[in-house]
Amino acid sequence: MQVLAATYTQHYTPVAGNVVLSALVAALPIIVLLGLLGLLRVKAHLAALAGLVASLLVAIVVFGMPVTTAAAAATNGAAFGLFPIGWIVLCAIFVYDITVKTGKFEQVRQTIAGLAVDRRIQLLLIAFSFGAFIEGAAGFGTPIAICAAMLIGLGFRPLPAAGLSLIGNTAPVAFGAIGTPLITLASVTGLPLQDLSAMVGRQLPFFSVIVPFWLVAAMAGFRRTREVWPACLTAGLSFAIVQFLVSNLHGPWLVDIIASIASILATVVLLRFWQPKETWRFDDDPPVEEERAAGRRPGGATGELSPGPGAAARSELPATSDRREAFLAWLPWILLAVLVFLWGTPQVKSFLNDLSTTLHIGTKINWPGLHLEVVRTPPVVAEDTPRRPCTSSSRCRPPARPCSSPASCPAWPCAYAQARSAGCSSAPCTGCGSRC
Repeated sequence: MQVLAATYTQHYTPVAGNVVLSALVAALPIIVLLGLLGLLRVKAHLAALAGLVASLLVAIVVFGMPVTTAAAAATNGAAFGLFPIGWIVLCAIFVYDITVKTGKFEQVRQTIAGLAVDRRIQLLLIAFSFGAFIEGAAGFGTPIAICAAMLIGLGFRPLPAAGLSLIGNTAPVAFGAIGTPLITLASVTGLPLQDLSAMVGRQLPFFSVIVPFWLVAAMAGFRRTREVWPACLTAGLSFAIVQFLVSNLHGPWLVDIIASIASILATVVLLRFWQPKETWRFDDDPPVEEERAAGRRPGGATGELSPGPGAAARSELPATSDRREAFLAWLPWILLAVLVFLWGTPQVKSFLNDLSTTLHIGTKINWPGLHLEVVRTPPVVAEDTPRRPCTSSSRCRPPARPCSSPASCPAWPCAYAQARSAGCSSAPCTGCGSRC
């Protein structure tokens, strides 16, 4: 057997040789983070730092990781959080801020409000369908912030708006941020990305059908939910079917984007032929006729235009949204969907990867203090295998598929994990030269 030079060998049962106890101790950083956020109401950045400290203590004290290796792992994780996670969120917030500062965000909300005055339908369109689109494009809390702002602008109270946005975000989160959770899981475990995508895509659709019903019931109760079951079923089922197909036939990158667009379109088409028999509104909402006569979107008890992002830029909205204005308001989101869709196709992705290599954009970094310093052991892997974490300002330049003899490949497992997200081509493995 090949002797591996490394400073730390992973040990999975450090607490009394018991897997359950070891897992509970390993979960302490998560408990610290969520406990500080949810129970003690500590600010997010402070709770995150506390979670980091807890992680370092558990790794060093309990699992025996050397201090230098633990520090290197923490900085590598921070770099991964910046690229691509931080970059994705930054761009999504940038698109949102453009619509806010130009006043077009009000037009976006007015368009959605114009589809239905029933609060349950508005909730489905924004918190579930549109929220899934933002989750697919950005993820990491961005859909909660944007959808909650839209709901508040329509007259929802702030706390329920945030809570309902969280519930609606349940179905798409596994494929969020252009598939980042599954891509990360594949890179950490070495499992095939396509297999992970397919398996998750076979489990989540059942929940995707349930979530719209749960969402409306959390706000209006089960009896009122039955009144809009066609809308709940249409939004959830259309999302679930496309979620299953894209995750199994294509991969994790475009699942939420395509499924959310399908859900929005299906619900809009339904509303052309069906409306709830009774319009459900909040107790302090003005009469629907009064709002329509005033030509204003749902607001407070007196029907005023509720203050919200971009309200200062547009003092009053017209009774009927101009199609050109509505198109301009939605244009940033349309461009985002188109560009993300193009990026998710293998041909465009391969072209951009080749272009970045030719122009020397993005450099693969073998992380100092971590590269070849950690060995994974059975039963996680078949035999002792060195971890090769890599970080790039774009992406590691991988082979198109894992090599035929991964155990002896010097680029394993980083090349393998990244390769599964690239699709097959004739490019050789960067480590051992094997081809697809």
